[in-house]
Amino acid sequence: MVDILHRVGMKSASVDEVYAALTTLEGLSGWWATDTKGRAEVGGTLEFRFEPGGFDMKVLEVNPSRSVLWEVTDGPAEWIGTTVRWDLKQEGDYAIILFAHKGWREPVEFMYHCSTKWATFLVSLKQLVETGTGAPEPYDLKISNWH
Repeated sequence: MVDILHRVGMKSASVDEVYAALTTLEGLSGWWATDTKGRAEVGGTLEFRFEPGGFDMKVLEVNPSRSVLWEVTDGPAEWIGTTVRWDLKQEGDYAIILFAHKGWREPVEFMYHCSTKWATFLVSLKQLVETGTGAPEPYDLKISNWH
C-alpha cells in the first residue's frame, strides 16, 4: 500500500476553526468543492462533486478538534476503499494538519496527480481559515487535463 502525506500549518488559527472547516458542509464547500452535500457526522456520507466527477466519503470518526477519518465509498476505482485522515494539533499560534490519504494499491500516475491536487486544496483550506476565502472547485488551481 502507498499513501499520500502532507503537513500544513495555519497561522493565527485554532484547531477548532480547522475542525469546523472539515466537519461542516459550509466549511467543506468553502475550500474543497462548492458542490458538497450529505451528513458530516459518524456514519454519514459526504458527497463531493467536481467537474470531472466526484467522491463519496463515509465518515468513520470525528474527534472534536483532534481528528477526522473518512473512507472513500464511491469515485474513481483507485480511491475506493482508501481512507482520508486529518490529524490536528496546536503549535503556538499555528493550527497544524497532518493529512494522510492511505491505502492506495500502487503508485499509479493518477496518484501523482491526486497528491498535487490534495496539496492545492490544503492550501485552499489554509486560505479559508486564515482569510475567510478558500479556492474550492471550480475556483481551484487546475494542474492538468484531469483538473
